[in-house]
Amino acid sequence: MIGKALVVGATGAVALRLVERLLTEGWTVVGLCRTPPTTSPSTQLAYVQADLYDAADCVRALAGHADVTHVVYTARAKHGETGTESIPENAAMLAATLDAVLSTARDLAHVHLVEGGKWYGLHLGPYPTPAYEDERPATPNFYHAQEDLLRERQRGQPWTWSASRPNILCDFVPGRARNLTSVLGAWAAILRELGEPLHFPGSPARWHALMEATDGTLLANAIAFVSTHPAAANRAYNVTNGDVFRWERVWPRIAAHFGMRCGDVRPASLEASMRDMEPAWQRVVQRHALRPSRLADVAAFAFGDFVFRLDHDMMSSTTRIRQAGFHEVVDSEAMFLRQLAQYREARILP
Repeated sequence: MIGKALVVGATGAVALRLVERLLTEGWTVVGLCRTPPTTSPSTQLAYVQADLYDAADCVRALAGHADVTHVVYTARAKHGETGTESIPENAAMLAATLDAVLSTARDLAHVHLVEGGKWYGLHLGPYPTPAYEDERPATPNFYHAQEDLLRERQRGQPWTWSASRPNILCDFVPGRARNLTSVLGAWAAILRELGEPLHFPGSPARWHALMEATDGTLLANAIAFVSTHPAAANRAYNVTNGDVFRWERVWPRIAAHFGMRCGDVRPASLEASMRDMEPAWQRVVQRHALRPSRLADVAAFAFGDFVFRLDHDMMSSTTRIRQAGFHEVVDSEAMFLRQLAQYREARILP
């Protein structure tokens, strides 16, 4: 099925590959953003500016798009890296978007909500693994509020809904620092410049614990699948690479990619350790003829600290989406190496 998709948060990390895929397949795409790009890469992609905190502004922005058939909501309220995000703000933003769409879109077929592993409370401590989609911890979470809202709006309507729950999204995304792949690459580059081996900044527990990730292209493909297959409607789906790994197995391969020795487990704050490393980064840029950049524009080390301080297993069951008919998998170790190679080829990382 090909139609007109409204992608909310279209310039964000989650939406990047989805927009690419939709355009390749012939969809018309409306990208709703707080700050839209000044140019569009395709005549089939139009950006629209809207403040999702302002319900009236959402109605204004979507007034000319009554022919939208599919909505993919990827936006989030502003947040830090504490793991806790505002429930009222995120629920209000989704409500404003849905109300604007429902007041306009006469042929709406489907609304997809992108959630995440925080649904299961992974940011709060150990949780039951593998995590199954029908499990819901008692601690309130903005994803719970959003899905409840979406279910309520859909009740009795002809359109359907779905939700995806990726975990630790990774991709080749130049210009977006909040990405584990670029954080790993920048950390390695600085340590190598200082003559250090590639030390692991997390705890011994994180070094040994099970880990999972979601490749950006795989997520885009999964969203497109569940949004257009009627048999997958009205359910939530875990969307990860389909494997699990331990840093103790992957870390030596990352070190080898940079021509480094694998270092020790040395718990440390990446953000604090890298705070004064701009001069070292500029030496890396010059030594390897990289594109001019600031370290903060390449890697958000606070996000790395969030990932590495989660000491427990992280694992989601992906049985449900496979039973629905989506069978794509990605080798996580190969994903990191492939994406690091892309950053190298783009002269963003050495």
